[in-house]
Order: sequence, then structure tokens, then C-alpha cells
Amino acid sequence: MIDNFAGKTAVLTGAGSGFGLECARIGARLGMNLVLVDVQQDALDAAAAEMCAAGAQVLAQRVDVSDAAQMEQLGAAVLERFGAPHLVFNNAGVGAGGLVWENSVKDWEWVLGVNLMGVVHGVRVFTPMMLAAAKKDPAWRGHIVNTASMAGLLAAPNMGIYNVSKHAVVSLSETLYQDLSLVTDQISASVLCPYFVPTGITHSERNRPGNMPAEQPTASQRISQAQTDKAVTSGKVTAAEVAQKVFDAIEADQFYIFSHPKALGNVQSRMEAILAIHNPPDPFAERPEIGEGLRAALRASS
Repeated sequence: MIDNFAGKTAVLTGAGSGFGLECARIGARLGMNLVLVDVQQDALDAAAAEMCAAGAQVLAQRVDVSDAAQMEQLGAAVLERFGAPHLVFNNAGVGAGGLVWENSVKDWEWVLGVNLMGVVHGVRVFTPMMLAAAKKDPAWRGHIVNTASMAGLLAAPNMGIYNVSKHAVVSLSETLYQDLSLVTDQISASVLCPYFVPTGITHSERNRPGNMPAEQPTASQRISQAQTDKAVTSGKVTAAEVAQKVFDAIEADQFYIFSHPKALGNVQSRMEAILAIHNPPDPFAERPEIGEGLRAALRASS
């Protein structure tokens, strides 16, 4: 939807690390104005310094994306400094796992607050101002990218709380795409569904707010953390490569963005089971040793 990024404004949540930081780097190289948003102040400061040194115009804001009032204040600050943003990257996210009945209420509030409501607030705050800008100028173009996950298209065990949040983001993004198409040809949307890519999400607890303290982790949660750490750190696709896919998709007006297209076989198996009215298929059919190891570890811990 956007084919010339120079002079355009991008809002990026989770800009202190991972996909957000790498997209900010691309934006800086393309001559964009950058609104950097993160909850971790030191990471935000480092990102802002880097982008300023690269010559970008930067507005850096420490924001908890789960907080509606903070996101509304962010929107007002962006509008005052740069006007309506052309690109909104609702990317901030946290990770959590374990057997689905073992997550506490605070776990659910934290994960859904950041992963889902953070995206909801980004859409709610920025879409109206983008539509207003488009209405004033027929040449104005905008794009919204929401970060979900392959977990939003699958339902792997022992990570239910994360799955739920990311399925919701996929649904929200697909609906946003359809809703926008009803009212404008100038703004579109995409959903990013990465698989295992080395980012800071495996250490999300570092930014967990004090009013949502974690309980002592259960055995299943420790097992989930260990498996996720291993899968993410061994990932071969980099966050920088995924960020480039994001910008390529924006230019091509491509909705689904995948870091690992070859992993879509599992999505196909799930969809085929639904259409055939079969029970959910084995998510580890292609790597049975992983499923066997998880099952053995969980049963040994009970």
C-alpha cells in the first residue's frame, strides 16, 4: 500500500528489541519519521539514540500498551508532532506457557493485556486519525501491521495462554483488513505470523509489571520455558530478515506475512481436520520426538 516511505511516519511498539527495533532500523534507512514505543526505558533510550544518529526524526515514548489511557496519550503526542502516522506496527508482545489450567488470573491479564489489548488500543487510537488523513488527501496511503504468531494459526500444547492471545490477534487483523476495505482504498492491514525467531520475547518476565506478580512457576511452565528458549535461540531466520519481509509486504499490500512459510504444513493439517470434522491432529507429527519428550517430561513431573 505504501511504495515510498521517505518522509512518512511510522509508529512502532516494542521498538526496543526484536522485530520492532529491526523495523525501526529499516525505517531510518528509508528516511521515515519514527515513533518508538517500549515499556523498557533503557532499551527505548538505546533505540532512540541509534535512530537519531542515523538521521531520523524520533519521538520516543515509554508506554505500557495494555493501558488505554497511555495509548491515547501516545496518539495525541504523535498527532501533534508528526500528524497521522502512515505506518502503525502493533508489535509489542510477551510470552508465557504451561498447562492451560495452571496459569493464574494475573498471567492471563498480563499476556492478554499486552498481546491482545495492546493491538486493540493501537487499532482503536490510530485508525481513525489515518482515515481522517486519507479523507483529506486522495493520495494519502497508510498501513497497519499487527504482530501475531504461528501460534495464532495452530494450537500447540503447553502454551495455551500465548496461543489464545495470538489467535485473537489474527482474528482482529483479518477483521480489520475487511473493515478497512469497506470504507477506504487508501489504508490496508497485514498480520505478521513469525515462528521461532531469536528475539527478546523469551525473557518477557523482565518487563512484567509489579502489580501482576508471577507465582512460583509450575513444572509445566518450567518445561515450556526451557523448550521455548531452545527453539527460539536455535532459530536460523533473523529478526532483521523478518523486518524486511514486513516492509516488502507493505509495498505489495500482502496481508499474511510468514517468517517460515514451510511451517504452513501444520496449519494445513489443522484446517483439513476442521473441514473433515476430525479431532485436532498431532501438532508434532513432523517431529514426533518433541511430542514424546514433552509428554514424558510432563508425566514425570506430575
